[in-house]
Amino acid sequence: DTVGRPNDSFRRIGPALEERRILCPNIRMFVFFLLSCNVGEILTVFLAMVIGLPVPLQPIQLLWLNLLTDGLPALALGMEKAEPGIMKRPSRPKTEPILNRDMQIGIAIQGVAIMVATLGAFWIGLQRNPDNHTEAQTMAFATLVISELLRAYTARSEYFSIFTGGIFSNKYMVYATALSAILIIIPLAVPALHPIFKVDLPDTQGWAIIVGMALIPSIIAEITK
Repeated sequence: DTVGRPNDSFRRIGPALEERRILCPNIRMFVFFLLSCNVGEILTVFLAMVIGLPVPLQPIQLLWLNLLTDGLPALALGMEKAEPGIMKRPSRPKTEPILNRDMQIGIAIQGVAIMVATLGAFWIGLQRNPDNHTEAQTMAFATLVISELLRAYTARSEYFSIFTGGIFSNKYMVYATALSAILIIIPLAVPALHPIFKVDLPDTQGWAIIVGMALIPSIIAEITK
């Protein structure tokens, strides 16, 4: 027994090091995802004010988004498995901050991309019906939500494409994004909630615009990898 215990402890060194290598990227992706989404939301509201557009998002919409939808995918990022070749990479310097230069650039790029998608959908909504700001706000809200849910999948890795490890390989991400999508659809689908959330149910053309604009941040994220 006494001879076997040191051997057991040595056998655990490899898996322990691998767990540490997994934990650090997952923490980085957790922070990366939340900050890029929050920066996108701030830029959307700020730029709309600067250029004189009507308010693109209602406070209750942002509150619903941040409390019930952003957090679930962020937590699911902490359950990601090891990336290919993670043990062959050199260790990060101990003094390197979580928000290093590459991540700061990535947050800025994604923040701008989410802003462009959201304000783009909002502007198109205003052009479709200039007298109905609710329709435009609904398109902005839905675009922001869908773009952030898709962003959660691209945030699963700093280096590898969304298709490399399998889109559905993290079951927690699938559950999280599905539940978040349901929580967002409820205010849009239940007419009694429309006055509370200041939304309407988009028509088919509206949904096509929403989905098309929401893909922009994820496409940019994959290109920047």
